[in-house]
Amino acid sequence: MIHIVGAGSGDVDLITVRGARLLEEADTVVYAGSLVNPEILTTYTKSGCKVYDSARMTLEEVLDVLLTAERAGEKVVRLHTGDPCLYGAIREQMDALDAAGVPYEVVPGVSSFCGAAAALHAEYTLPGVSQSVVITRMAGRTPVPEKESVASFAKHGATMVVFLSTSYLEGLREQLLEGGYAKDTPAAIVYKATWPDEKVVRGTVDDLPQMASENGITKTALILVGGFLGTQYDRSKLYAPDFSHGYRAAKTGGAPHAD
Repeated sequence: MIHIVGAGSGDVDLITVRGARLLEEADTVVYAGSLVNPEILTTYTKSGCKVYDSARMTLEEVLDVLLTAERAGEKVVRLHTGDPCLYGAIREQMDALDAAGVPYEVVPGVSSFCGAAAALHAEYTLPGVSQSVVITRMAGRTPVPEKESVASFAKHGATMVVFLSTSYLEGLREQLLEGGYAKDTPAAIVYKATWPDEKVVRGTVDDLPQMASENGITKTALILVGGFLGTQYDRSKLYAPDFSHGYRAAKTGGAPHAD
């Protein structure tokens, strides 16, 4: 069994209990060295555990380490940043393990987009403002399908979380404005969410390149855009006195509601 584990968004304590236990038991760990907080390894791995940094490895080299260790009867962890399902390049690893007949499990983690919201004291889904969250990235060396451009998503006016795009802020601003966001739409950049050196910068869509340059942010940051960063929203009906649902009757005679 190979365990594909989400390390969480950065803070050592934000790995799951299961993920921490698997690291403590592991004989071999291959971790995403460019993104995973190395203190997670020193905190949880045991003496003698073999640790490999995949930032310096190809897919084939990663697989060779994983399969060799698993076939030797070792407990193996493939450690990814955040939650493996987002920009983790795990599909190709799982397909290779399937082809090799090696069992594996995926252990979820706390994504950095959750850590960024926590750092901002923000809620992505605010009544009357936005009920959808678009998680995307700018095209770089890895292309983005044309129908999934930032501009096309921006047309919806939903909350947007942009990964892997700190180097493309001029282009990001252009696409956000092209898609329909106003220049003064609230925006934020969260550098290394939940890490000890976390930094939060607030501004507007029009300010994004300046926000990054003035704060020396060039990588390892999320860009967040939308009205959820503003001050106006509707109160949730779930806790409104005049709203009934399956667990509580309205205080002022409101009719039962299915939501």
